[in-house]
Amino acid sequence: MQLDDTSLAALLAAAEQAGRPLSELVLAEQAEELEQTPQQVYDRMAACYAVMAEGVAPGCDPALRSASGLSGGNAAKMKAAVQAGATLTGPVLGGALTRALAISELNAAMGRIVAAPTAGSCGILPAALLTMEAEKGCPRRACVMALFTAAAVGRVIAKNASLAGAQGGCQAECGSAAAMAAAAIVELAGGTPAMIGHAVAIALKNVLGLVCDPVAGLVEVPCVKRNAAGVAGAFVAAELALAGIASVIPPDEAILAMKRVGDAMHPSLKETAEGGLAATPTACRLRDELLGGGPLP
Repeated sequence: MQLDDTSLAALLAAAEQAGRPLSELVLAEQAEELEQTPQQVYDRMAACYAVMAEGVAPGCDPALRSASGLSGGNAAKMKAAVQAGATLTGPVLGGALTRALAISELNAAMGRIVAAPTAGSCGILPAALLTMEAEKGCPRRACVMALFTAAAVGRVIAKNASLAGAQGGCQAECGSAAAMAAAAIVELAGGTPAMIGHAVAIALKNVLGLVCDPVAGLVEVPCVKRNAAGVAGAFVAAELALAGIASVIPPDEAILAMKRVGDAMHPSLKETAEGGLAATPTACRLRDELLGGGPLP
């Protein structure tokens, strides 16, 4: 079985016609392509999910800090607020923000993560799935399977646009991760293939034009907090789609729009640390202190 991954519309149509979740079709195709059993392919994805899950606890360590000192400790603060019942939005979103911060801060501290789809956006997809498991009671197997749906979305984006901040800005990294996470959430919640498409489109539209502007060239500021924003955006997109709210712009057109926007971006806004927040006075001071051997912030 060969799936047409040149467009999300084709993938979703295949799932609709088969009357099966997109994840099942992707798993079957991968098994055939790799000449492995579906269980072997599933086990490999389950291993990735396990790494994602294992990153939350160390990422929530209050003492965690990156080598630069720019990040670390915020996941612990978010976790404490959730546990104290002090959040405005409750344990689902609060838990998702905690997990996104934890995994992203662990990455900044050179911990073990899964690039999903990149290291700079590594907290978004895991946070979405782990929150659906912990807060909504989704079975772990279903969460692992949802990774195949997310991967299919990422594959389409990679073929038609980009997943790299250096090429398309942060819309291509955190934006793509949010779209992948939104698709996974919708499948876990029992949404239709059409709803998955709407969620992907909404997630991408909401971050269109997001620049990549790492302070001092490090994947920490503003990257860590954008992971939190990314998983929040994924839940927003999924909620809207599951409520029956459609995106006027189809997902494939949103992906192409993202590519055009990325192509039009000035190089200073694509991971060069020369524009955006990286060019602010505070960012320049931090850059000089970090790269010039001065006191750490």
